[in-house]
Amino acid sequence: MYLFDLDGTLIDSNGIWAEVDRTFLARRGYPYTKEYYEGVAHTIFPLAAVFTKEYCHLSESTDEIMAEWMELAKDNYAHVALKPHVREYLEKLRAQGERMAVFTSCVPAHCKTALAVHDLNRCFERVIFAQELGMDKSDPAIFAKATELLGITPQECIFFDDSVKSCRSAKASGMTVIGVYDPFFEGTKDEMPLVCDRFIRDFGEML
Repeated sequence: MYLFDLDGTLIDSNGIWAEVDRTFLARRGYPYTKEYYEGVAHTIFPLAAVFTKEYCHLSESTDEIMAEWMELAKDNYAHVALKPHVREYLEKLRAQGERMAVFTSCVPAHCKTALAVHDLNRCFERVIFAQELGMDKSDPAIFAKATELLGITPQECIFFDDSVKSCRSAKASGMTVIGVYDPFFEGTKDEMPLVCDRFIRDFGEML
């Protein structure tokens, strides 16, 4: 089974959230810091909202914070680009009859929009949302949950992700892990080859 993250792996969407974060923080007089970025990057929406509420000492509820994020993101996922050579690689696997699924921390509504816009739903037998499992991908246990839903073991899975935290957890669960470079995580690019079984600049290397 080939299992793919979405944001920053299949689609070039990490910049959307960086801009959302900067705008949200600027409205409240906070800078966009490494500490904040590390607190919200690639975690699920509710946990990012909890972190943000505490980090900024906000009176707003987490639901209000998430609603503002959704408003700031608006329809960007309807226009987001695929990462280089993603379509060719997915079509190659599909032609070979390989099983494929998406496992993402992305907001479900945004994920569904991006997959529909690029007509990728036909490639995947299932989309699993970390948000619906109530955990983020820094916890190895979530990968066992995801593979259980797919009827496989982690050892039967090849997982692609751009976040070193997710890659480390997937590896700890027993998966074969291929890290995918994204400029949003430039600071961890030297760590990725040490964590992953393979680290690629883009999917052209998989063709």
